[in-house]
Amino acid sequence: MNRERRTTNDQRRTTDFMHSISDERNWLTWLVKVRILILMVLLAIELAVIRLTPSPLPIMPFLTGMVLWFVLSLFFLFLVSVWREHRLQAILQVLSDLAMVTLVVHVTGGIDSSLNFLYPLIIVVACMLLPRVWGYLSAALAFILFGTILELDYYLVVPSYSTSHPKLKALQVVIFVNLFAYFAIAYLAGLLMSKLRQVDVQLKDASGALRNLQALHENIVQSMSGGVITTSLDGRITLVNRAAQQLLEISEAELRGRSVADLFQDPLPHFGGARADAEVRYVASNGFRKTFRVLVSALNVSARGDLGFVYSFDDLTEIRRLEREVRMQDRLAAVGRLAAAIAHEIRNPLTSIAGSVSMLSDAPSLSSEERHLLQIVIRESDRLNNIITDFLAYSRGKQYTFARVNLIPLLEDTLTLLEHRLTAENSGIKLQRNFPKSEAWVLADGDKLKQVFWNFCENAVRAMKSQSQPQADLQAKNKGGILNVVLAERGSDWEMSFSDTGPGINPQQTEKIFEPFQSNFEGGTGLGLAIVYQIVQAHEGKVWARSEPGKGTSFVVRLRSLEYSHDESSTRASLSKSASAGEASPSALAAASGGKRG
Repeated sequence: MNRERRTTNDQRRTTDFMHSISDERNWLTWLVKVRILILMVLLAIELAVIRLTPSPLPIMPFLTGMVLWFVLSLFFLFLVSVWREHRLQAILQVLSDLAMVTLVVHVTGGIDSSLNFLYPLIIVVACMLLPRVWGYLSAALAFILFGTILELDYYLVVPSYSTSHPKLKALQVVIFVNLFAYFAIAYLAGLLMSKLRQVDVQLKDASGALRNLQALHENIVQSMSGGVITTSLDGRITLVNRAAQQLLEISEAELRGRSVADLFQDPLPHFGGARADAEVRYVASNGFRKTFRVLVSALNVSARGDLGFVYSFDDLTEIRRLEREVRMQDRLAAVGRLAAAIAHEIRNPLTSIAGSVSMLSDAPSLSSEERHLLQIVIRESDRLNNIITDFLAYSRGKQYTFARVNLIPLLEDTLTLLEHRLTAENSGIKLQRNFPKSEAWVLADGDKLKQVFWNFCENAVRAMKSQSQPQADLQAKNKGGILNVVLAERGSDWEMSFSDTGPGINPQQTEKIFEPFQSNFEGGTGLGLAIVYQIVQAHEGKVWARSEPGKGTSFVVRLRSLEYSHDESSTRASLSKSASAGEASPSALAAASGGKRG
């Protein structure tokens, strides 16, 4: 911490030093420009006075002095840009200005000159550019130079341009009055500049502290793991931290200025209402639904009151998904126990009933109505037997044979079989394949995955058939629906989606679609997708459904990709050993095979 503090202080001192250098350069440049402007104004005024009033002022010495002063100013303007010793430049400029003012005062009348006010200006400039002692030195030099030129004029050591010839005592009074004035100006200017420098230092310290505080607050907000959005009083977004951008999958530039209420599907909590938090749904740009817990508080500044609102939120999507999975697993376990318990109690009597009814149906004395009733009993017995069979298939522990498989042939086999069946039925349903890759390797049980793919395809076909037109009209227009199967690489996973153009499913049914007995088709047992869910869970994958009424349904399954790095003989040995030991987990098999999972 001490080292970091020292580093920060060194950086601050370096920054202050660079700012000081920049300020000195700016002051010197400003001084040169102001000097040139003043010289031009003085030159114009003196020339106007010479032309408009009878004056003994010598024009040539005055113009010579002014031109020399212009040349010196241009030289200093060039020197500022090439010489970094700004303090020394300031001293040279002050000394040269004192000398040039003395020369101009002399040629414009000495004691009668109207330009001796330039001495106080130079003293003020010295106090601005140099330490305070230089203000007194400048005052002393101005007094010496002014007194010297007046004494030389008085005793005619140099040519005098004065029109008046005061007595010696009057001359001495003028000189000492200027001495008092020069030192008074030096004192006041030095005091004022000292106060200004103190205020400037305090202002810089306060500005630096404010910048550090702003940077600290900004870093705190940007470093928070939860999303933070601030809005104005009308709900327009003013700030979005990085976590919020990642959760919403939108950049700050796209969010700034938008209404925060338009982002979510559910109403946001209101500050001051019954509850300051709420769970809201959000649809990302890729179509995935997320669930956020949002808390709202007022953005309050003590001196100005409420300026807006602060919305903090975190992602509950995974938590809610896990909760649904736990509930589903509990239901599935209950169903499994129920199936195992009732299967043996129902199947044997059911078999006896079905056999007895079958024998009765062969009796010649039965009427057609009685024979029809017996056929209904046989058909319903078969349906009940199928339900029990599904129960047993669902409740029994499944044996998986994991191996390195390519998803493309599995999908092609399933779709080819389905395509032949649809063609034979003349259903009008078309299949579309979108496989950008020729290989998609995973560690899986190929037969079980085919069962998953077939179930998705079968559900899609039944959904599209349920909304199909009459057969004659269908053959005329050839409109039966489209089943689009897509395989895509999503980071370290392979994602397969089966999208139909059927009537769709409402959100309530979509949330429960993988639970047992949730069939939407007539005559279905409601266990097909529950078994699919079991299979995908055994592969440590993910499966979900997306649907909107009137816009079709998409079933999506995602499995981890597998990069093979070892020889297949050792892999098969490890796999067979794991399978015989009952370790059917893909992660365990991946570790045994040496395969890398994305």
